[in-house]
Amino acid sequence: MNINGKAFRTIWFDNNIVKIIDQTKLPHQFIIKELKSVKDAILAIKNMEVRGAPLIGATAAYGLVLSIIEKNDQSFLKKSSEDLIKSRPTAINLKWAVDRMMKKLSGVNSEEILNIAIKEAKNICEEDVGFCKDIGVNGLKIIEEIYKKKKDTINILTHCNAGWLATIDWGTATSPIYHAHKKGIKVHVWVDETRPRNQGANLTSYELNEEGISNTIITDNAGGILMQRGQVDMCIVGTDRTLSNGDVCNKIGTYLKALAAHDNKVPFYVALPSSTIDWNIKNSRDIPIEERNSKELSHVEGLDKNNKLTKVLIYPEKSQSMNLAFDITPAKYVTGLITEKGICNASKEGLESLFK
Repeated sequence: MNINGKAFRTIWFDNNIVKIIDQTKLPHQFIIKELKSVKDAILAIKNMEVRGAPLIGATAAYGLVLSIIEKNDQSFLKKSSEDLIKSRPTAINLKWAVDRMMKKLSGVNSEEILNIAIKEAKNICEEDVGFCKDIGVNGLKIIEEIYKKKKDTINILTHCNAGWLATIDWGTATSPIYHAHKKGIKVHVWVDETRPRNQGANLTSYELNEEGISNTIITDNAGGILMQRGQVDMCIVGTDRTLSNGDVCNKIGTYLKALAAHDNKVPFYVALPSSTIDWNIKNSRDIPIEERNSKELSHVEGLDKNNKLTKVLIYPEKSQSMNLAFDITPAKYVTGLITEKGICNASKEGLESLFK
């Protein structure tokens, strides 16, 4: 997708160095950061310089490439894989990508292993681009159906950032929006600010602006009244882990949006590649929910009068806070799952109809 009219992906490999867009600096600064070691990759994931389930998985895959470059040793590789998996516990793509890489690399001859690792990491990235593009093609059908009835601008509400910045390209929740825009359908996006890190305001609005798509940032709690007023035609969100029964784990606040959508009969769709499906955990209570540093809540970051990024304390100094990063939306509140294979009900039967 585009930044200042130039096409970028979120991660790429060049001269034994992994390059990423540092998303902690967006939208105020566009900085390409170099990852030169597996530790760099782990920190990039932990510090959310890269974020979004598919991009985290791709970064972990390239993290193992960097591990081999650093020290071509199976025990070091195994330790690297374990450390990568621990870096962020909720997004299933992380473990999926590491497990896939390790299956390819375990016991491989040391002379061949680097080339095999690079090829597999690139395959993971290319697959994700294809998946996300197909998600867009499938999700476009839903937007087209609404447009046939309304014949006016389609208002879509999204939460957090499930855009191309969260994947390799296209995004998940944004891909149908981008496809609709390219087809000439008028689309307007209500962008949830998404506290505490403001990924909606800082990232989703940023990338929509770059693509020339109309959007308006709203507070996280404004979606309900917009739905009551009939100003939301559909919701599309991403997911960090979706269980085989259709329960959806996504950025904190998604559940409340799903409840509001259900109450106001607004379609609520979740867009995801198959790499985000967890076929093993059966109960959503068993999903590890990441609790992040409370400073993400108590401090906000922005440009000061000297145009420098600055963090400011907004809470009383003695106050305690809790920063849960994700919540669970039960399948019964999800209208449908948009995948690269098609659209299905959020249920075991629905998912199995697409993924045999």
